[in-house]
Amino acid sequence: MIFTSNPFAALSASMPPAVMQTYIVIMIVLVAAGTLFDIVHKGSAKYFFDNWRKSRSKGQQQVGGGELVSLAVKTGLVDVLASGEFCSARRRVAHLLTMYGFLIYVITTAVMVFGYPTPAAPTPGILPLLWWIGGLMICLGGYWFWFFIRVDVAAEGNSPLRFMRADLFILSLLGSVTLGLVWAFLQTRASSGANVFFGLYIIATTVLFASVPWSKFAHMFFKPAAAFEKRVSYANGTRSNLPGPADKPEQFGSAREQPRHY
Repeated sequence: MIFTSNPFAALSASMPPAVMQTYIVIMIVLVAAGTLFDIVHKGSAKYFFDNWRKSRSKGQQQVGGGELVSLAVKTGLVDVLASGEFCSARRRVAHLLTMYGFLIYVITTAVMVFGYPTPAAPTPGILPLLWWIGGLMICLGGYWFWFFIRVDVAAEGNSPLRFMRADLFILSLLGSVTLGLVWAFLQTRASSGANVFFGLYIIATTVLFASVPWSKFAHMFFKPAAAFEKRVSYANGTRSNLPGPADKPEQFGSAREQPRHY
């Protein structure tokens, strides 16, 4: 069965399992090094802690330890696990599909490569199945976002084929996962084209993890901290230097339409 076969175990017929295991370790190192470089180069950590100190010193009211824990829990449940910062339901669903699909895909990849590297160690059928589900979730959420939800496509009328450096993460992610699924399908069917797609899969995956300093990959590590700092600033009254709510609620919100500036 295609969806219950470990495609990485079949690789042991053409290369030692240590090759793929070493490759994954290198990718982890690249992500860690790229994230640290991004933090130092952009000064993200310095900005966050400076902003945190200013918020605490200018706060109109003190936030106790118990309230900080409560805010941290809300940040984790609402802003991280449920992507509560997205007002658009479509954007939130697409993000959640991509995020949870990526987690499932990466974790099952690591488990299959390190835990079941050869056919001699039978892979539980649930692992390849989850790997496929995770990959398909990424494709569904990612392609939905790329072709139909992106602001410059949906609101500004730009072509979905218009690329910018900011698109490096989503494009390399979609390329890596799409090529990986095609390779797994061909690998399971013992197709002669499997090796070609495996090479393309490795190239796209390397671009994904090696381009962390120039893509939005590291953004996923900063967002929880920024969301927590925002909640604390609202709790102590500084509100990130933003004005308070308007005296009157919005009156014409029900008649507002999605922007179509073209």
